[in-house]
Amino acid sequence: MAFDKLSDWLAHLETVHKTAIDLGLTRVGEMKLRLQQAGALKLNYPILTVGGTNGKGSTCAYLEQMLLAAGYRVGCHTSPHVLDFTERARFNGVDATEAQLLPYFHAVESARVQSPEVSLTYYEFTLLAIVCWFDAQQPDAVVLEVGLGGRLDATNVFDSEVAIVTSVDIDHVGFLGDTREAIGFEKAGIFRTGKTAICADPNPPQSLIDHAQTIGADLKLIHRDFHYQVVQDDQRKQWRFIGEHSTRNSLAMPAMRGDYQLANASAALAALDTLREQLPVTQQAVRVGISNAVVRGRFQVLPGQPTTILDVAHNPHAARALAKNINQMGYAPYTHAVFGAMADKDIGQVLRIMRDVVDHWYVCDLPSARAATAEQLRAILLDSGFVADQDHSVQTFDSVQSALAHLSASVPTQVSPNDRIIIFGSFVTVEQALKGMPRFPSVPAEST
Repeated sequence: MAFDKLSDWLAHLETVHKTAIDLGLTRVGEMKLRLQQAGALKLNYPILTVGGTNGKGSTCAYLEQMLLAAGYRVGCHTSPHVLDFTERARFNGVDATEAQLLPYFHAVESARVQSPEVSLTYYEFTLLAIVCWFDAQQPDAVVLEVGLGGRLDATNVFDSEVAIVTSVDIDHVGFLGDTREAIGFEKAGIFRTGKTAICADPNPPQSLIDHAQTIGADLKLIHRDFHYQVVQDDQRKQWRFIGEHSTRNSLAMPAMRGDYQLANASAALAALDTLREQLPVTQQAVRVGISNAVVRGRFQVLPGQPTTILDVAHNPHAARALAKNINQMGYAPYTHAVFGAMADKDIGQVLRIMRDVVDHWYVCDLPSARAATAEQLRAILLDSGFVADQDHSVQTFDSVQSALAHLSASVPTQVSPNDRIIIFGSFVTVEQALKGMPRFPSVPAEST
């Protein structure tokens, strides 16, 4: 079966496989072989694979932007998307178009229906099509973000020159396990014998270290094999990277906010340090790339007042980073949070972390069968110890848009221009917000 529109392909792929998530490399490995035999995949360029619980998208952006600034032709695959599927596929820093991707969807389908026919998930099919598109562009390098885990994720069918694990924490327990040691082993599955493996988690699970040693990967650990230092002078704050083969001085702070971004950027620099002979990157390209690297929905501060922040923090590790970032922003009379989440996440722990950061909660239904209902979110919030009073409240809404409309109508009577609004949780929460973001009334902020 073939389609002439990308939207029709995607709708079909959402239902064609027996389960949405079906970890394993057998099916996608067979498809990779078929595509290579058909000449649709040559894979004659270095691949950099990025896995981890959080920080994958940011680290991919640093790698992509630094390599682009150095003049290389770069493909970058990330997931999930926020607004449009084509965000998952970028070449030379530009999102793919429907017309560019369609021939490669047809190529994957042609290979898939050969006897014996192979059933693929949405993620597996689209990943293969995107990599085929990259391959046809004759890239100098390709960056692949792991979707879930690592060992059994479809990206792992491609051998990487350098593999990065950004962080290891509890998430996707139904697939990866419920301890950091179990999850660390799954993440370490992207490491390769004789190739560089990088871990930017300051406290890596022993399972990750042991697996790298067992297979003979060249493991580089942050604060042991590579480092970063913040340098504050009278003029501005800067930082430096110290790697095994290079030192990068006088670097501007990343455009993306959060202390953890220095660890993500350092992991990307450690990867480039490894590839210094194959893909040399100048100091100026490093500076430009770090400044240009941004990711939609990762502590994204929107212009205007009240200050509005978008963040796809949907697990405890990300929630801790979000809470820290908010606390570093300074005083606001009240903090309002629009929140929606998938039911299979550790919602209770996320809300316990954010409970004391947020004064007024607007919990929402999401247009997904996997999502927790607004009533369920309210009950979990109250169970976490949140107490409603004159200065603290929780309200339920049937959509993100209705919650935002309520907030917009409450400015300036109940929501001050000096307050702040956080829209966080699932990628779907941020997607729905961006699709229906209201224009807040233009009211001058009061001096505080």
